[in-house]
Amino acid sequence: MLRPAPPPAGWRSAALPTGAALAYPASWRPLAGDRGTASAALRDAHGRFLGYLNLTPRQAPERLATWPAFRVAHNREEGDRTVTALGAAHGVRFRDGARGTCVRDAYTTATGLRFVEVACLVHGTRADSVIVAAAPPQRWARAWPTLARAIGAVRT
Repeated sequence: MLRPAPPPAGWRSAALPTGAALAYPASWRPLAGDRGTASAALRDAHGRFLGYLNLTPRQAPERLATWPAFRVAHNREEGDRTVTALGAAHGVRFRDGARGTCVRDAYTTATGLRFVEVACLVHGTRADSVIVAAAPPQRWARAWPTLARAIGAVRT
């Protein structure tokens, strides 16, 4: 369950030029990514992802009403395989009165890595953003509380 709330004490923050901000635990590390986006991840000693967060400004074709189908199609276009929608929620509450639509899906990347993600399109007070939280399936139950807290702490 997602609950809008400020990030816990000690968490770090990465702001986008739009004013939106991603919060993540201090044990996670920021990742380089596309200009105007913010990403952070927790990796094991071998560099494998244990958890991943990304905040990106909304792109032109993204709409709240069609977000679940759009996201699944987008993952396929990016080269992901066996993309499966696992559920969706509309009217999700975020901080600062923002509302959004979220989809939970699972996929295999072009390199054979498997992930479960929750991706939300958030209609914010400053800007519309996409927050993605992902983890490997075998790690999902352990990662989800932290990922959900990060989603709930996103500022748009």
